[in-house]
Amino acid sequence: MLTIFLRNVANVRQRTSIRLGNEAGIISRNLHITSQKRCNQLPHLSPYDVNMMLRENEFVYTFTDEKSTILSYESNQLASNSPCEDTRTEASFNHKPGFICGVFDGHAGPACSQVISKRLLRYIAASLVDRKILKEQIERGCNSQSFLKCHNDKVDFVKEIKDIYEESFAKYVDTLSSRDPTDRSQAIEEAFMLLDKHMSDEALNKTSMMTMAVAMSGAVCAVAHVEDLDLHLASTGDCTAVLGSHCPETGQWTSKKLNNEHNTDNLQEVQRILSEHPKEESETAIRNDRLLGQLAPLRALGDFRYKWSTEIMNKYVVPLFGDHFVPPNYHTPPYLTARPDVHHHRLTVNDKFVVIGSDGLWDFLSPSQVVKLVAEHLNSKRIMEPIKLPENDVTLQSISDMLAERKAGRKRKPLDQNSATHLIRHALGGTDYGVEHSKISYYLSLPQDAVRYYRDDITITVIYFNTDRIKSLSSSS
Repeated sequence: MLTIFLRNVANVRQRTSIRLGNEAGIISRNLHITSQKRCNQLPHLSPYDVNMMLRENEFVYTFTDEKSTILSYESNQLASNSPCEDTRTEASFNHKPGFICGVFDGHAGPACSQVISKRLLRYIAASLVDRKILKEQIERGCNSQSFLKCHNDKVDFVKEIKDIYEESFAKYVDTLSSRDPTDRSQAIEEAFMLLDKHMSDEALNKTSMMTMAVAMSGAVCAVAHVEDLDLHLASTGDCTAVLGSHCPETGQWTSKKLNNEHNTDNLQEVQRILSEHPKEESETAIRNDRLLGQLAPLRALGDFRYKWSTEIMNKYVVPLFGDHFVPPNYHTPPYLTARPDVHHHRLTVNDKFVVIGSDGLWDFLSPSQVVKLVAEHLNSKRIMEPIKLPENDVTLQSISDMLAERKAGRKRKPLDQNSATHLIRHALGGTDYGVEHSKISYYLSLPQDAVRYYRDDITITVIYFNTDRIKSLSSSS
C-alpha cells in the first residue's frame, strides 16, 4: 500500500541501488540462470487457483446517467514486481460532465506511479473546470479532491506528505484562476508539466526523504479524458491506448492506436533527443536503446536524476544516494521531459471501446489482437442478455436464427466476466488453439526473483462507450 511504502522508504534508503555496468550484468545473468533451474520445478496451479489470482484486483463501474458518453469500464491488474509498480485511477467530474482515467507504469520503485496516479487527474480536472466555478471553489476553500469523484480509490497519503501536496495544489489552482482558459489539449499538457515541476520543487525545498524518493523514481502513463464526443488521450512514455471500432455494414472490427510510444522504436523521438544535445553526445545520449544507456522510456514524470543540473545532483542526490546515482555521460541536462503528446479523437457511433494498458500487456498482445479479444468478449455478453424480438416482421426463421446464434454463443462464453481479466488470461495463456491452462499456471508460479524476466506488471482499463448517447450527440451537432 502507498501509505506503508512512504512510511518505510526512509528506512530502506541505504539499501537503494541502481544496477549499472558490467558487474551488475554478471549479477543479473547469474540470478537468471539460477532462477531458470528453479522454474523447471514450478508447482502446477489448479484452475481455481489461477482464477483467484487473475481476478483478485478486478473492478467494474457502470454509469447510470443516460447522458453519459461512457457506458461502463472494467479494469484489472496483475503484479510482477513486489510491490507492483503499476497503478490506475478512474474518476468522474464533480462540476461538469466527463470521465477521466489513467494507467501508470512506474520504474525504480512504485513511489512516483503511486503519487501521480492520485495527483495528475486532479490537476487536469482543475485545469478543465470553468473559471467561474474554479474561483467559487477557491473561495470555499477547495482542496485536491474538490473537482473529481474517484471510483476505485482505496488508499490515501500519510498526513506529512499529504499536507505538502495540498499546498502545491492550492498554488496551482490560484495560478489557474488568474489565467485565461486554454483549449483542452493545452490544459492537459500544462497539468502534466506543472505537476512534474511541483514534484521537483517538493523534493528540493521540503528536504523530506519521502519527496526525494518520489523524485528518484519515475513513471510513464496514458490518460484518457472523455466529454461528450471528444476523446483526448495524453501519453508520456510507453503505455498504449487502442480504440476498437465496429463497421455495421461489413461486420468488421478495426483497431486504432491513439498514441505513439516514447521509446527508441520511435525514430522521431530519438531524433528529438539527439537534436537537443551537442553532436559530441550523439553516441552517449541514447545508448543500447536507452536514455544515457539506462532508461528505456524517453519521456517520463519524475526521474529527476535525468533532469536536474549537475550542481543540484551533487548538492542533493549524491549525499543521499551516492555518486552512482548520477548517470554516465551526464553533461547537458535535462535529458528527459514529462511533456505528453495529446491526441484528440472525435467519437462516432462506430467507436465501441478504448483499451488502455501498461507495456506488460503489449509485450504479449498486439493492438489488433486486443481489439479482437474485447470484441469477442463484448459479443458473448450481449448473447447472454435476454432476447428482444423486433416489433415488426418477426418470422419463425428469424427466431430460429437468433436461437441458433445464442446457442453457438454459449459455447464460446468466456471464463471471465471482466474484459480486462479476459485480456490478461489470453496474454499469459493464449495459443493458436485457445487458452492453455498449463501456460498460465507457469507464468503465475514463477518465483519472485525470476518472474520479472518473463513478464512485467500488467494493468488494463477497458472503457465502453454509450452508442445511443453518441448517436444523439452526433445528430444534434
